[in-house]
Amino acid sequence: MKYLLSGLYVITDKKLIPRDRFIKTVEKTLIGGAKIVQLREKDTPEEEIIKLGKDLHEITRKYGVPLIINDSPVLAKEIGADGVHLGEDDPPISEARKLLGSEAIIGVSCYGMIERGLQAEKEGADYVAFGTPFFTPTKPERKPTPFEVLREAKRKITRIPIFAIGGINAENARSVLETAVDGIAVITSVFSSSDSEKASQDLARLFVSV
Repeated sequence: MKYLLSGLYVITDKKLIPRDRFIKTVEKTLIGGAKIVQLREKDTPEEEIIKLGKDLHEITRKYGVPLIINDSPVLAKEIGADGVHLGEDDPPISEARKLLGSEAIIGVSCYGMIERGLQAEKEGADYVAFGTPFFTPTKPERKPTPFEVLREAKRKITRIPIFAIGGINAENARSVLETAVDGIAVITSVFSSSDSEKASQDLARLFVSV
């Protein structure tokens, strides 16, 4: 199945989402308008990630939204997810593509490095993510990436979508979208909210008005 990779991209965080409400909370973001979901689990046993991923995939399929697994092509394959998101310490795109196949979605973190984005595009990534435009509690050590980097990335990386990630919320998202990025990826602004559906809706509606 082909997906349109743009819009609101939500990334889970087990510190923000109680396990007993995990699936329901993520589902509310889909009702609110999220277009991509990434399961991001740090320091979680693989068996638990696989079970959680399979349960979550049932929900994302229901809404016609792709499920991306953070870091691990092996876990993405085991879960049967739609793709994987790779950071600089993860397996290369070629290895992920070989394991997951030509239809899998492969995303790559570029931080503030345009050259990394260009290389990812060349190697067959399906989208790239640049961050962070603002301070984010998820990556407190990361210095904000200037908006001009997002604009330049959009000018130079022309064949695949670009997402911005980091400290984005309903108050500042419009300024990020004005750089012409294809989507925004969020964690805290949605999953720290007491109403993940409304938080997602507030962000998703910005794509209609930009």
